[in-house]
Amino acid sequence: MSGALHHLAIADWLVLFVFFSCWAGYGWFSEHSRWASGGLISSTREFRLEWAYRMLAREVRVTDSTLIGNLVNSVTFYANTTIYIIAGLVAALGAADKLLNFTSDLALSGAGNRELLEIKLMLVLASFVYAYFKFTWSLRQFNLLSILVGAAPLGERGDAGIESYARRLAGANNLAGDDFNRGIRAYYFGLAASGWLLSPLLLGILAVLILLVLYRRDYRSAALGILRRQR
Repeated sequence: MSGALHHLAIADWLVLFVFFSCWAGYGWFSEHSRWASGGLISSTREFRLEWAYRMLAREVRVTDSTLIGNLVNSVTFYANTTIYIIAGLVAALGAADKLLNFTSDLALSGAGNRELLEIKLMLVLASFVYAYFKFTWSLRQFNLLSILVGAAPLGERGDAGIESYARRLAGANNLAGDDFNRGIRAYYFGLAASGWLLSPLLLGILAVLILLVLYRRDYRSAALGILRRQR
């Protein structure tokens, strides 16, 4: 693979820098920066804590188990879908010559030679492999949340031990939700990476567009407005 990197032009390196800067930069911005508290991720954390308090006050927790089951099903769907995508990309790597002949007929073809095409496919593959690991780790953490729910005591807010257990429940829920969000983000940038197959410029444009879409949904969406209105 290292010997094939010399096939990359300066334009390829530039758009790769833009691609990873957008991906990693937005991850830091939405999770660790001082502006993160105003986004959708931070707002949902507040409601997860409120959910934990209310669940601990309920003797019958069938509703809570159903909600967690719905979350698990969503993550499972994405994890299973990602496996099929990864399998398709691995098959595409094995049929790189045929794919190269196909893309050569496209007006925006930028696949280049076989080595360059394999590098571009590897970027897409790496994005979805990353997503798969995030989804499966999220799934495992939701399973841990289910265990915490099963072992949860009964009590009202302010009771001894309830405050710390509620934060433990919300913390497990937050960890699972954050990894699910990272997996979804990898999907978005994986789609952007596929633009590199056609043109380096298209990769850069798609990466910036994905960045704008994510920002709008996390900080300017109607969904965020609904959560804020409940405060």
